[in-house]
Formats: sequence, structure tokens, C-alpha cells
Amino acid sequence: MQGLLKSNLVHMAVGFLLMGGWALFANRAHGLSAAWAPALVQGLLSAILTGLIKRALEAMSGRTPAGLAYILPPLVTATSVLTVLVLAHLTVGTPELLATIAVPWSVSTTYAFIYNAALVRAARQQGLPPEGP
Repeated sequence: MQGLLKSNLVHMAVGFLLMGGWALFANRAHGLSAAWAPALVQGLLSAILTGLIKRALEAMSGRTPAGLAYILPPLVTATSVLTVLVLAHLTVGTPELLATIAVPWSVSTTYAFIYNAALVRAARQQGLPPEGP
């Protein structure tokens, strides 16, 4: 069971199902044929972006000035995710754009702030300098 909880593939699959399911729900009033493309796009994006956010925050950890360490990395990922979501959903013609991206973007942004704070605290507890090279 613990192996499943640490599995990137499991996390990606859960992201796909939850956020793809949300997109399907958010666009349900437009019929199943109009809701499937946004659901698949959102599911795939959620699966991929989950791993990318984690890696990006880890890459920025220790490289951000001390005064911005808690805020800048998650703002970078939040802005990037919002841009990707909007462009992808505009491309597929998602009928309910704002409703579709609101939950996935909010969840990913919350995750980014929490995970980044944990990275900053862990670095400080280890006595690492606030800035990287």
C-alpha cells in the first residue's frame, strides 16, 4: 500500500481521474459530446502538470532569494499552469472555460504553496543557505 502512495503513476492517474472528471462535470450542460474533449485534455494536463510542478519547485528550491523563497516559486508555477490551462482549453473549445479550470488551478496552486513551504522549511532546518548559486 505504501508503494502505491509514493508511485508517480498512481498520483498521475488520480489527477487524471479527478480533474478530468471535474471538467466533464463542469461542461455537462453542453452535452457529453462537448464535454469529453475538455475532460480528456484536463485529465492529461493534470497528470502531466502534477509531476512538472513538483520538479519545478524542487529545482527553484535554494535558488530563490530568502525574502521571496516562500512566494516566488509557487507564483511561477501557478502562472505557468494557468497559462497552459487557458491555452489548452481555448484550443479545444471548452464551453465552460472558467468553471473547468477553476478547480484544477486552485488545487495545483494550493499544492505548490504547501509543497514549496515544506521545501523551504526543510532547507532551513538543514542549515542550508537561503540562496543557491
